[in-house]
Amino acid sequence: MSFQLTAGSCEKLQGASQGDSSVLESSHTIQFLSIKKVNNPSNNAPSVDRYRIIISDGIHFIQAMLATQLNQMVNDGQITRHTVAVLEKATCNTVQNKKLIIVLSLRVLGQTSEKIGDPKNLDAEAQGSRQEAIPDASSAITADAPAPAPQKPAPAITRPQAAQAGRGRSSVYPIEGLSPYQNNWTIKARVTQKSEMKTWSNQRGEGKLFNVTLMDETGEIRATAFNMVADDLYPLLEEGKVYFISKARVNLAKKKFSNLSNDYELSLEKNTEIEECHDTTNLPVMKFNFVPLSGLNDTPKDSTCDVIGVVKEFSPVTEITSKSTQRQIPKRELTLVDKSQFAVRLTLWGKQAEQYNAEPNAVIAFKGVRVGDFGGRSLSMVASSTMHVNPDIQECFDLRGWYDSQGANENFHAHSNLNAATSMGFNREELRSLDDVKQAQYGLPDRPEYFSTRATIMHIKSDNLSYPACPNQGCNKKVVDLNDGWRCEKCSQSFATPEHRYIMSMSVADHSGQAWLQGFNEVGTMVFGMTANELLEIKERDEAQFNVVLHKAICNTYNFSCRAKQDTYNENTRIRYGISRIYKLDYKEEALQLRDLLYSSWAR
Repeated sequence: MSFQLTAGSCEKLQGASQGDSSVLESSHTIQFLSIKKVNNPSNNAPSVDRYRIIISDGIHFIQAMLATQLNQMVNDGQITRHTVAVLEKATCNTVQNKKLIIVLSLRVLGQTSEKIGDPKNLDAEAQGSRQEAIPDASSAITADAPAPAPQKPAPAITRPQAAQAGRGRSSVYPIEGLSPYQNNWTIKARVTQKSEMKTWSNQRGEGKLFNVTLMDETGEIRATAFNMVADDLYPLLEEGKVYFISKARVNLAKKKFSNLSNDYELSLEKNTEIEECHDTTNLPVMKFNFVPLSGLNDTPKDSTCDVIGVVKEFSPVTEITSKSTQRQIPKRELTLVDKSQFAVRLTLWGKQAEQYNAEPNAVIAFKGVRVGDFGGRSLSMVASSTMHVNPDIQECFDLRGWYDSQGANENFHAHSNLNAATSMGFNREELRSLDDVKQAQYGLPDRPEYFSTRATIMHIKSDNLSYPACPNQGCNKKVVDLNDGWRCEKCSQSFATPEHRYIMSMSVADHSGQAWLQGFNEVGTMVFGMTANELLEIKERDEAQFNVVLHKAICNTYNFSCRAKQDTYNENTRIRYGISRIYKLDYKEEALQLRDLLYSSWAR
């Protein structure tokens, strides 16, 4: 396949200034001549992979850098030497007094076996130096392309309409280019999240602080103000508005307090300058990297992600008591659904829970919510999370149209307590005998592991088969008998009768051995073929009939998806095997599986 490069692109890019959208945001078909990782050699800052590249338009070549959000394209092999791509968006920086292009967005077209044309070094021509062709890859970055000093590229982007700032600042830096080694910089950023004013107290004294998340087209960074500075700046910064910010200190990020990917954060000080940007052009817009709800099982627990969904249901505000502070914390639970046919519960906390007033079935985009494993997969807002009701983005329009036309009448899958491999059903690849599970010491030490097994029920503990639960949908908390009714502390409601839910412990066996499995309501309903309320009624009415039901439940074989985890109870440590899913045997399917197994063994 032949490609036509955009002649003159290197010269246009090298001569462009920030705000020149006719060059920096137009398409340029270029070829990669060299890609080299440049690591930060400093021990005082974390090593950040940066890729220095040489790009060619067939006539000239220039040096450039890939924005870090494009690193994955290099890691995945999409971009290599001689790759041809369309450069769709870039920005300009200055490194060691040399203009440098940072590529923000590109689209790969294909690959060639060699370079196209006979490009010359544009910088060498500009200096009146001897023209020379591009060196081979082994020497593409030498003295002509020195690695930067121990810092991220120090960008200096000409700021359009400098008088706008009112303070004579002449350059705007991208957030991605900030590092502790730079002093004179100004960023133009949107406040995407603003925390409440918080107080702290320890042995060194007391104080207050608040933080904001700042975003531009290259990335995000967290900024924090303390004490008197916090009092001064708190009313100045508002969510959603864009500001010019300068004279803040750049520090290494404290990852325990932030889920942003930036290795640095800002400390706002008394001499920090902040000015609202009233210019309506080239403003940073919120960027999302949405994960479909069906893909949450592939997202690690305690990580953060962006999701968008329709709020199918929402609960009233309830309160829980914090174990550490004993304070009452408001919470509200939303049920989100999307086109992947999955539903997930998302929890709002504090003022977000109290002030939630979105219309029914609103489309909401969430940025930076934490992934939990309660009920398989759940989501929770954290301090740095943001919520955007009916955002003006294409994903919102698509979801709205889908839900109004068909989604409102569809049934949705719930996430179960499985890992990604078993999230959609019984995973035969993870099929293990009970002895294999024990010998492999699944669940040790302190790391839950998942497996599938096929076993026969040998015995079911008949005492404490169920517990009285709150009948409100989605609650399932144990209720307390107050003689005149049953009280749910979570929902702050009383009920005439509870809804009993199964909590089972049963011994199962296969050809290799025996094990105790624990299961809940879904398991009990399948094993007994009735609800816990119905079984309890039989027990209270006729003990003999109850024993018949128990007897019929044993000696039946099922496929189980299980979770092994170590826990400690009364100072005794043991491995518990919890049933995530239970499946009746489909004998036709089992026979076909045995046939395929025999055939594969014969073929070998």
